[in-house]
Amino acid sequence: MRILCIFVYCLIFPFVSYAQTSINNDCTYKGIPLYGTVKVVQNGFADFKIKKVHSFGELKVKKVHSFANTCGEWKFVKNGNADFTVKFVDAFGDFTIQFVDAFPGLN
Repeated sequence: MRILCIFVYCLIFPFVSYAQTSINNDCTYKGIPLYGTVKVVQNGFADFKIKKVHSFGELKVKKVHSFANTCGEWKFVKNGNADFTVKFVDAFGDFTIQFVDAFPGLN
């Protein structure tokens, strides 16, 4: 049994250690800046799967209507080009966000 546990640990550990688990200090995730125009998709592929939380989100997001050019400022669009796409999920998201009225950015 102990040998089996060690084998499973050695098999899984390399994947866990190299996985990107948080937002970078320069407000990017997977090389994509986390500000700008955002399109929400219901079905299909999105750049990020995001879980909304009420407190202690990894990124504080402020909805803006123009010039989303600093960390955490998102302008939502329904049609047209977007800087990135998101899909809201209940579990196993890439990162968590908290909607705020002021002071967006990294938590």
